[in-house]
Amino acid sequence: MISVKTAHELEQMRVACRISALALKAAGEAIEAGITTADIDKIVYDTIIRHGAKPNFKGLYGFPGSACISVNDQVIHGIPSKKVVIRPGDIVSVDTGAVIGGFHGDNAATFACGKVDSEAQRLMDVTRESLYKGIAAAVVGSRVGDISAAVQAWVEQNGFSVVRSFVGHGVGKKLHEEPEVPNFGTAGRGPRLVGGMTLAIEPMVNQKGYGVKTLSDEWTVVTADGGLSAHFEHTIAITANGPEILTVAKEEA
Repeated sequence: MISVKTAHELEQMRVACRISALALKAAGEAIEAGITTADIDKIVYDTIIRHGAKPNFKGLYGFPGSACISVNDQVIHGIPSKKVVIRPGDIVSVDTGAVIGGFHGDNAATFACGKVDSEAQRLMDVTRESLYKGIAAAVVGSRVGDISAAVQAWVEQNGFSVVRSFVGHGVGKKLHEEPEVPNFGTAGRGPRLVGGMTLAIEPMVNQKGYGVKTLSDEWTVVTADGGLSAHFEHTIAITANGPEILTVAKEEA
């Protein structure tokens, strides 16, 4: 069943999403050569706790970290580790969220460590742009498939591939709610969008083919062909005035 939030619940969502965005921002600002993914995870944890929330990824389905931190050919679900040291030219995807007042936020972004090669930069740019193409399609009266088709069209016309094994989702009192929000599909299909729905739109885009595989740690998902991957995500609300991005990093006045 798809959850439709009241005005009060949306206010609570904004709080959780703001803290989620602050944690993601802190992670991005910390990325430099020599830092480990465990160090980044600690920054995420500390930021969320400092703002009175809890990391909603930690312990979810048994995941050990406060953030999924995935490097280069890792698509999603990278486990933070002291053994993984970020190097110049790496691209680092951080996916994290916070829960407070019974509501969840969820967001992700891919960051460059120093100067990256032109293809890696283009992959990140196109993935970020595809997220905003999907958000622009998330209007009252449209369907989930309109979001999916907008993301896929932008990615593929730029020569990259959309991951099909993992998708976006509703978010609210649970981190993962209905409906699924694929990053591929047909416009005009899927659930109708109504005001008060809150969705995590999250394109995962591969440099080469869309195939992926899961490593022996049973968490880390990598590209099947060794190409790079990028990941961007916002939690949004469907409103009568258009889509509202909830995961905005603003310190309280």
